Amino acid sequence: PFNCSFQAMEREVMAAFGKGVPDEIMSSAFKLKVTREDIHTLRNLNWLNDEVINFYMTLLVERSKKEGHPAVHAFSTFFYPKLISGGYKAVRRWTRTVDLFKQDLILVPIHLRVHWALVVVDISKKTIKYFDSMGQKGDTICETLFQYLQEESKEKRNLELTRSEWTLHSMGSHEIPQQLNGSDCGVFMCKYADYISRDKPINFTQNHMPYFRKKMVWEIIHQQLV
Repeated sequence: PFNCSFQAMEREVMAAFGKGVPDEIMSSAFKLKVTREDIHTLRNLNWLNDEVINFYMTLLVERSKKEGHPAVHAFSTFFYPKLISGGYKAVRRWTRTVDLFKQDLILVPIHLRVHWALVVVDISKKTIKYFDSMGQKGDTICETLFQYLQEESKEKRNLELTRSEWTLHSMGSHEIPQQLNGSDCGVFMCKYADYISRDKPINFTQNHMPYFRKKMVWEIIHQQLV
């Protein structure tokens, strides 16, 4: 990507946004597929869909395997609704190939009907933080995820978590960048996850969104983060 000119990247993005068969597969990896129709959710002011978000989260996990990055596990967008509807037993098998307590960070995308938000669990710091680009509170969501971790710890390690050792916090609108329109929540959520999983200060703004959308198209098509 680094010897690829900005113009060439722009051309690829515009081609992906162009006309074509909606179900044409634009990227396929990690047992996930992204179609042209999915990519089009990154256009202009469209709302991002599950496919785009799950693919992007998986790219963050892949990057975390490199030297110098925190170890990251990202749940699919379908995890939280499943947990809510069926309780721990409905999602018990979701971690059969991963030990959550050996991760540094756990990313949980949250879909609230017409809004995306993010929960970040920091295992070593024992924090569960809710990131919402519209400044909404997610205290109940944090509690639900703590309960999930408690169950997971008992099931997989036979260990009780001590609630008093953990900090659960909804990030205030003064603490993290906020969206100024009704359509960029998905991009904000993905970029919170990107910056946190690189251990970088979250210093982007609404103005970066058009660029971030195009960059995400390129990254998804090339299956690598720039």
